[in-house]
Amino acid sequence: MLNEVKEQTERALRELIEVSNLDEGDIVVVGCSSSEVMSEKIGTGSSQEIGQAIFETAQAILAEHNLNMAAQCCEHLNRSLVIEKSVAKVERYPIVNAVPHVKAGGSFATAAYAGMKQPVLVESVGAKAGIDIGQTFIGMHMVPVVVPVRLAVKKIGGAILSAARTRPRSIGGERAQYDDRLK
Repeated sequence: MLNEVKEQTERALRELIEVSNLDEGDIVVVGCSSSEVMSEKIGTGSSQEIGQAIFETAQAILAEHNLNMAAQCCEHLNRSLVIEKSVAKVERYPIVNAVPHVKAGGSFATAAYAGMKQPVLVESVGAKAGIDIGQTFIGMHMVPVVVPVRLAVKKIGGAILSAARTRPRSIGGERAQYDDRLK
């Protein structure tokens, strides 16, 4: 199952990156319920192996494209995010004090905290794209305007997969002209 989960994660992220018009250094939020991947109810069957596999796969793909991951914690840490300290400093995100673990933060966030160079938690980010593995509700961490992305990959393991990207707001009304490259 681990190889299938890694392959599904890789395909989904590659497709999302391809359609999201991201720039180097942009943040991609990843929400993941390892319980849902295991076809269990969210928060009831955490798997450290699944969390680790998804983190490592996502981190490698995002690094290839010079993108930054924001790993969303579960509701017990108020859906805070694990990011690199350097990203928090550049973006001026206030750091909060918590360390995720399997029962508060989840397996995926725990793997991210262990796997990043200088991990910190922040309460929110302004991500430009994201994947949501198991309906963890990543939308609160994306900049407006959020646009759903229909991926070829519909599930990772047993978890429903959703994806989104963002675009600039269109302003000005009927007289305005728009740059189609930004849609």
